[in-house]
Amino acid sequence: MRKSFRGAGVALITPFNADLKVDFEGLGKIVDHQIDHQIDYLVILGTTAETATLTSSEKQQIVDFVCNRVKGRIPVVVGIGGNNTQSVIDEMLSFDLSGADAILSVVPYYSKPTQEGIYQHYMAIVNASQLPVILYNVPGRTGVSMSAETTLRLAHASDMIVGTKEASGNLNEITKILRDKPAGFSVISGDDSLILPIIAIGGEGVISVAANVVPKVIADLTHLALEGDFKSASQLHLRLQRICDALFIDGNPAGAKAALHFSGIISNVLRLPLVPVTKSTYEILAREMQMFASNI
Repeated sequence: MRKSFRGAGVALITPFNADLKVDFEGLGKIVDHQIDHQIDYLVILGTTAETATLTSSEKQQIVDFVCNRVKGRIPVVVGIGGNNTQSVIDEMLSFDLSGADAILSVVPYYSKPTQEGIYQHYMAIVNASQLPVILYNVPGRTGVSMSAETTLRLAHASDMIVGTKEASGNLNEITKILRDKPAGFSVISGDDSLILPIIAIGGEGVISVAANVVPKVIADLTHLALEGDFKSASQLHLRLQRICDALFIDGNPAGAKAALHFSGIISNVLRLPLVPVTKSTYEILAREMQMFASNI
């Protein structure tokens, strides 16, 4: 029996202080804000969390902090991925994941493995994991896309593989997955702009970047669409477009951090090689945040 991840998830940022240390006070505020505004589950240590710049010790501290803060109120998914299969397994087994509910693992990047290599990579992870695994297909970052056929092969191979976060933007491939997936396997949008169309053809929700900034709206949009109220959901979808576009002008998570800084929640600090958004982008984000708030 697969564990379902249905609804609105958020790919949490990792806030930093001016000294570049993890801002746990700010992280706690963000976690509480997500739960208070009906987000269904949290995803930590993903791409948006700048995980590539975190030490192993910091990663464990973040897992412990978030799980303790959540206290079982909603599920917590932990991102553990990479392009060295054994290293991914070693990290997964070395972490204390007792408070987590699942693992999100990205398609191996940089190496550009074949579809067979992707399949074997995930099966090795699943065979070593004590937690359910959500696949993560984001070819814009990894340099290779996991095909619908490989996703389906994995979905049918193990009940421990509970879903896929699809950030390919390829609705044709996503449609194939939805058509042929096993019961209980969740297809989750990895793009805020595709929440509505993916749910409309059978998807289970989203793992959202924009939810860091506007969690209630992302939650409402997702829940309305899942309930079949596409008229109301489409109105929110159209309102979100401008702010979602603005969040990605200078990349993710720079846009989300700038928006949260404008809202007075965190410092606008990133770790190299990422840098804050430009002054002009910050001004655009500030304007869109103000306009968005006035229209909700």
